[in-house]
Amino acid sequence: MAQVPATPKMRRFSLLTAARLFGPDLLLKNSDLQASERAALTLRSLKSPRAPENPTSIFLIPLVGPHHVGDWQAVCLRLTATLRSFIAQTDPNWRVLICGQTSPDLPDDARITFVPFTEEIEGNDKWAKLRQLCETLPTLGIAQGYAMTFDADDLAHPALVEEMHTRRAAGGYLMSQGYVFDVGNNRIALAAPASAAQPLRKPFWKLCGSCAALAFDFSSDPNAETARIRESTQHEHRMFPYLAKLAGRPLSPLSGPKALYMLNHGENFGARRGRVSFKQRFAERFEVTDPETLARIRQDFALD
Repeated sequence: MAQVPATPKMRRFSLLTAARLFGPDLLLKNSDLQASERAALTLRSLKSPRAPENPTSIFLIPLVGPHHVGDWQAVCLRLTATLRSFIAQTDPNWRVLICGQTSPDLPDDARITFVPFTEEIEGNDKWAKLRQLCETLPTLGIAQGYAMTFDADDLAHPALVEEMHTRRAAGGYLMSQGYVFDVGNNRIALAAPASAAQPLRKPFWKLCGSCAALAFDFSSDPNAETARIRESTQHEHRMFPYLAKLAGRPLSPLSGPKALYMLNHGENFGARRGRVSFKQRFAERFEVTDPETLARIRQDFALD
């Protein structure tokens, strides 16, 4: 199962404009919509978004299989660090679902669940695992909250869940700011929207898949809610803001860097596809050099 191609930018603009001017029902009559667009428009036609009450954040982690990596133990160690960043959350109302062929040793925490993956797929099976994770969501008995895909080698800031639950954004959240950690070169950079001083800088959500938390409400129309999350995850992460707007649930930026993306550590899938080098150049260009800031980052994300 391959990643679904992104909708061209001009078509995204035209569909968003048409949805705003004419409503979703007319657009749903089109036969050339992507499954993600159809799911987004269907949800938009059913109900208006509302802030979740007593939310639980659910993090969806597709875990690479041992047959796809050169050092399975290193993969397990990085996953443990990721899970520890959730255990360190100041708000305890979270769950983690991990989908993979082989379950590593997991921390003894009832909020962490392993979902076995048994499909035989040649090549990158990440998208099939994400689909299975999304279809598991409504079985957890959690009515409202946020669903966020998260890579097994990224780290969450300890205040991530607390901010999402305190603000209770009706549509969800987008990581416009975050840190990029080039492990091989021990270099940390800040990803954030471009500015006059940094015109070539990029927001975090354009660099890392651990970037969007989608609000859900399974108390009504759970099938539509599940389909919207499931089909959104089948695309590259740059599609998340567009699909959220198409669903009538725009994403709110978080207040600051609430995730850290680790690259150049030896087992990135992007490296095997030749896609990490530009991110290493990004980390070099936008490196954080202030000693106090670096010390705070390393403490917040338990890098030492």
